[in-house]
Amino acid sequence: MTRLKTDILVIGAGSGGLSVAAGASQMGADVVLLEGHKMGGDCLNYGCVPSKALLASAKAAHAQRHASPFGIENASGSANYAAAKDHVADVIAQIAPVDSQERFEGFGVKVIRAFGHFISPTEVQAGETVIQARRIVIATGSSPLVPAIPGLEAVPYETNETLFDLRTAPKHLLIIGGGPIGVEMAQAHVRLGSQVTIVEGAKVLGKDDPELAEVVLNALRDEGVVIEEGATASEIKGKAGAIEIVAEDGRSIKGTHLLMAVGRRTNTAKLNLEAAGIETNGRGIKVDAGLRTTNRRVYAIGDAAGGMQFTHVAGYHAGVIIRSMLFALPSKAKTTHIPWVTYTDPELAQVGMTETEAKNEHGINLEVVRFPYNHNDRAIAERKTTGFIKVMVVKGRPVGASIVGYQAGELINLWALALANRMKMGQIAAMVAPYPTIGEVNKRAAGAYFSPRLFESPTVKKLVGLVQRFVP
Repeated sequence: MTRLKTDILVIGAGSGGLSVAAGASQMGADVVLLEGHKMGGDCLNYGCVPSKALLASAKAAHAQRHASPFGIENASGSANYAAAKDHVADVIAQIAPVDSQERFEGFGVKVIRAFGHFISPTEVQAGETVIQARRIVIATGSSPLVPAIPGLEAVPYETNETLFDLRTAPKHLLIIGGGPIGVEMAQAHVRLGSQVTIVEGAKVLGKDDPELAEVVLNALRDEGVVIEEGATASEIKGKAGAIEIVAEDGRSIKGTHLLMAVGRRTNTAKLNLEAAGIETNGRGIKVDAGLRTTNRRVYAIGDAAGGMQFTHVAGYHAGVIIRSMLFALPSKAKTTHIPWVTYTDPELAQVGMTETEAKNEHGINLEVVRFPYNHNDRAIAERKTTGFIKVMVVKGRPVGASIVGYQAGELINLWALALANRMKMGQIAAMVAPYPTIGEVNKRAAGAYFSPRLFESPTVKKLVGLVQRFVP
């Protein structure tokens, strides 16, 4: 048995763990990194990267079939599913060196390719190595949640961890789960030539503003996706190529392939957390505002911490705990400025409070300003006029922004900046946006906040009149 001592032990080489390892080692800490599976974690290998790459292939096919509005003859846009998966693999391969073992060893990190588990509050065993660390970071991420639906154990199904290995396009893909993963893969596959049905027990995109979500769902329906809401699966029947979902209300939905996309579960089962005195709750590892666990020497970040499950949150968490671990400075994680995006066409983006949440918290102090894409000249030129922005404003400060439309994921960045720095609407309105850009949507939304105050105010009109009469 080999024994090591280190300043910081990071368990998991996904986005959060890699960020901690890179930052801490480059600032002088001795770091050991454990990874029992693939460097880069779920995001690189099974999540964000492959899904966006497949969506890009689907977008290219869709564009060829819908070129006539631009004066270009429509083409067949027929998709080679296996070649699209080659594109996915190539994208992963291009990004992989950034997350590679060799790169992190270049930073001075000792990388051990093995799973680890606690054997004491300060020690983790990985294979034949025991690592004793002053600080330990759990960044083990999450895996697909597969509920115990009767019959599922006898029927072949995919998750995001296996879907990208498929080389033949499903004839009819059934997707159980109407969250971001489900709707993104629904649109990707319908554009690549599959029939697609989403089966959701409640509402599809139910965590988003329903007004904006409906714009996305209408787009999916227009492209041929069948959406079955309020359809909780009670039984799965069939075999490869002939699968049937029976809903509690008796609906029968049939297809050839099944994708389970009902959510995620944190990867903590192998860690032996009890040996370290680390408690869990219903979502994941129990942490305080500084992301410390019930063992103060151990932190949990990203999906393992049981909060918002996004790659960028894991990266943000890394910055929070580095401040605490390396400099002994107080540091707390917040969620009010964290954006999220569903990368359908149109995209759906959110930061801060939705309209409903803001109404519940701020009541009559809330103002909601809107601006539609069809009044943006660049959107008109690009024929991307579906969508709008809503900004929730309280006493001159934005507390939330919801955007559905072209490049919504890019537009939300400005509002994430505004919320993170408690900016006022006047500061957004003062921005000069180049013309013509989609980004003008943000400035025009800020302008919509001030327009009634300037153009409908008797006081303003009276003042202007006085100036015109008496000021030479």
